[in-house]
Amino acid sequence: MPRLFPKMSMSEVDEKVRLIAEKVYASALKEEDTKDAMALFTVPEDCPIGLHEDRERALQKELAEQHSQESAKKKKNFMLKRSHSMSLSVSTDWALSLVSPLLSPTIPEPCQPEIFPDFQRVTISGDYCAGITVEDYEQAAKSLLTALFIREKYSRLAYHRFPRTTAKFLHNARDEEWREEDEILPDIWPYPHEGEDPYSMEGIPEDLNYMLQMKDGIVHVYDNAEALKQEQPHSLPYPDLETFAIDLSHVLAMIADGPTKTYCHRRLNFLASKFYLHEMLNEMAELKELKSVPHRDFYNVRKVDTHIHAAACMNQKHLLKFIKTTYQTEADRVVLEKGCQKITLKEVFNNLNMDPYDLTVDSLDVHAGRQTFHRFDKFNSKYNPVGASELREIYLKSDNYIKGEYFARLVKEVAAELEESKYQHAEPRLSIYGRSTSEWESLATWFIQHKVHSPNMRWMIQVPRIYDIFRSKKLVPHFAKMLENIFLPLFEATVNPQKHKAIHIFLKYVTGFDSVDDESKHSDHMFSYKSPKPESWTTDDNPPYTYYLFYMYANIMVLNNLRKERGLNTFQFRPHCGEAGSITHLVSAFLTADNISHGLNLKKSPVLQYLYYLAQVPIAMSPLSNNSLFLQYSKNPLREFLHKGQSHWNENESYDCLFFTFSQITCDLCEIARNSVLQSGLSHQEKKHFIGSNYLQDGPEGNDIRRTNVAQIRMAYRHETLCNELSFLVDAVKTESG
Repeated sequence: MPRLFPKMSMSEVDEKVRLIAEKVYASALKEEDTKDAMALFTVPEDCPIGLHEDRERALQKELAEQHSQESAKKKKNFMLKRSHSMSLSVSTDWALSLVSPLLSPTIPEPCQPEIFPDFQRVTISGDYCAGITVEDYEQAAKSLLTALFIREKYSRLAYHRFPRTTAKFLHNARDEEWREEDEILPDIWPYPHEGEDPYSMEGIPEDLNYMLQMKDGIVHVYDNAEALKQEQPHSLPYPDLETFAIDLSHVLAMIADGPTKTYCHRRLNFLASKFYLHEMLNEMAELKELKSVPHRDFYNVRKVDTHIHAAACMNQKHLLKFIKTTYQTEADRVVLEKGCQKITLKEVFNNLNMDPYDLTVDSLDVHAGRQTFHRFDKFNSKYNPVGASELREIYLKSDNYIKGEYFARLVKEVAAELEESKYQHAEPRLSIYGRSTSEWESLATWFIQHKVHSPNMRWMIQVPRIYDIFRSKKLVPHFAKMLENIFLPLFEATVNPQKHKAIHIFLKYVTGFDSVDDESKHSDHMFSYKSPKPESWTTDDNPPYTYYLFYMYANIMVLNNLRKERGLNTFQFRPHCGEAGSITHLVSAFLTADNISHGLNLKKSPVLQYLYYLAQVPIAMSPLSNNSLFLQYSKNPLREFLHKGQSHWNENESYDCLFFTFSQITCDLCEIARNSVLQSGLSHQEKKHFIGSNYLQDGPEGNDIRRTNVAQIRMAYRHETLCNELSFLVDAVKTESG
């Protein structure tokens, strides 16, 4: 069956939904602070009289409902359905993980009980609709399920991951059977085995002779010149701006819906309280499990830094030592060219009036301190050692006079440290700006020429949202040209790898794309289905965040489907999102992203936070980075998100701070480490080896405690809790339809 993008027309949309969505977007754009249906999160009533009146109204509403025969009948149906729902989805007879091949065959296998040990569970009996009316509960459940269906559609079309548990419940809501063979997963190649050449040019696929054309900001693929002339593109899912705007409107309208906000707010509070009780009742049992596991503690479980920039992958002491070493051994080497003048390393430092011998970590000044708080420009300036852009050009760029040699050596030294530690992996980000199509060839040549590949590293491509800068300098005529410079070389290398061998080889080790820049930068344009097409975006103004995300996602979706046809690896879309700026950024990412970085603003919207939980959207949180820019470390919601069951990860260097600042226990830290492997760009084969052969299964069945050091009790709790929340939604919808 062909994979096509199902298109809709704005005429099919409920006018009320469209107006509410536009109002939400306009409100977020203007940063209005209101307490009506537009409020994006629950605002407590300051006046005691007003608070009392609100409670009276809510009480009267519930009392009226109790006297309604129809409501009583619905509640009875809910209770009856509830008694069967958990047996449908949650098995209490958990099987232990399979024999770990990591254990030496000469060492006897430790005795394992046949059935997973029981633990103390928190259950709530009685009317679980308490606090809201049946009608409000049904409305909230229907809205939340609609949003999950929308995300599932966009995830499947782009070969992004969608959690099995949630998918099973969605199929149940549609009276369909979920089948494992229908599951869509990213296709990521494992790293070459020992002895294989990672840069080999052998066995490169042949040219398909397809034609390519950028149309409405999206690269279209045609079988031949005649198909291009007839405008009959190759059968691939080509996203449509109007359809995306419609789907976006549904979620935007939902986060402004009062009953849905109330329901989500209550469920999130319940999740936090439930975890507190679970921890109090089962902490010792979890610890006992961990102590019985041989050869495993937090320090020797696999962990992946999924959010690190290549130019900052080394610590400041490492960079300082490298600068001093190169000056001592290569002072007379030409490293810069300005105009017709060639400048040696010694002359660079002379021009800066400094002696590398006198440099210290303090004078290097690459650490983000208090003065960078709320200043993205100051934060970025820290990438200039000693505040000198010349040193950044020489040491931290892949495209310079010395062809990025110093940068490659620095990265390879970091990679060597990771390989030596064995259990740490990283996904450094390299930049593609969209100034010209030659950027990809240059970056791929740097990667191969300096042999930067490492089995402990995968690579992410970050695309800065700086069209306005390029336009002001007359580098691009319109936004579509920037998109073409970013994506067309990838399509060409996929269609004809023989002609673009370097890019083809490099793309084997690229796992995804990131959209980066200061989210708090204001845009006067309100995204909608009426937004101009990229070819028509010729103003000097930067497009809004949602506009960037849609067109990046759209091209990645088409590219992934084309590469899947060719048997090549696919890419994930993992943008920076929710660190600052409008809450609408998180709505856009909910549709388009495989996972996100930061997500701080989720705490402002209970509906979005609950949706991200139900869809198990991974969140790569970075408390140290946030501490320098937008939020003090102690106020970071990482601990809160962990307790509620949000899947997330943070920078490697944060672990000690996590342990002491948030008082995280070993099981918490190992759970974070396991999540980092799950959401990373490591291949299916690598994940099976690192965290267990059944890792795609949910609950304890998917956890190998002898590799992850995560207690089976914790995994059972997470799975049962998620099933419990999803069953509430499905019960409401199926009872209503029944």
